[in-house]
This record gives sequence, structure tokens and C-alpha cells, in this order.
Amino acid sequence: MLLRYVIEDIHAIYEDLKVYERKYGILSETFYELYISGTEPDNDDWTLDWSDWAGAYKLLLRRQEQYCHTIQIFKEQPSPLANLISKASRYEPIQIAL
Repeated sequence: MLLRYVIEDIHAIYEDLKVYERKYGILSETFYELYISGTEPDNDDWTLDWSDWAGAYKLLLRRQEQYCHTIQIFKEQPSPLANLISKASRYEPIQIAL
């Protein structure tokens, strides 16, 4: 996977999360913390939403981890910001460090 796709995923996931945050009135971070602690929905109609919301947030965390790990590698190189932006702005493939 390329860094550009990770960034695109992150932006798309944020848009998905906004829908749930507006619908349920809390931020995704708060929701996920309570959800993984075992909180169950009071309303059966919310079950699918909550499952999808948790899955989207978990994927966001994974994509952020991939992004941060890859950026850390660039930080260890000479001129990290210039090198990174130079490659990214020319759409050169930047492989995600796994």
C-alpha cells in the first residue's frame, strides 16, 4: 500500500465518522473507548451502526499507525520534510512501512 492511499483512506474515514458523531452526539474516540469496554446499545436499531462505527474507527487507528510508522522512517533521513514533500508532491510511490 502507498502512503497516498493511506492518506486518502484517513480522509474518507473521517467523513464516515462525522456522520456517526453527528447522529449520536459524541466524538468517535469517546464512543470507541466505551464500545470496546463492552457498552451495548439500548436500542436494537443502533447495533449495526455501532458495529460499523467501531470498525471504521479501528481502521482509522490502523491507518494512522501506518502513516506514523512510515513518517518516522523519513524523519531518520537527511532533510526529512523536504524529502517527503518532494516525493509526495510528485506522486512518487511511498511504500507503507509495515
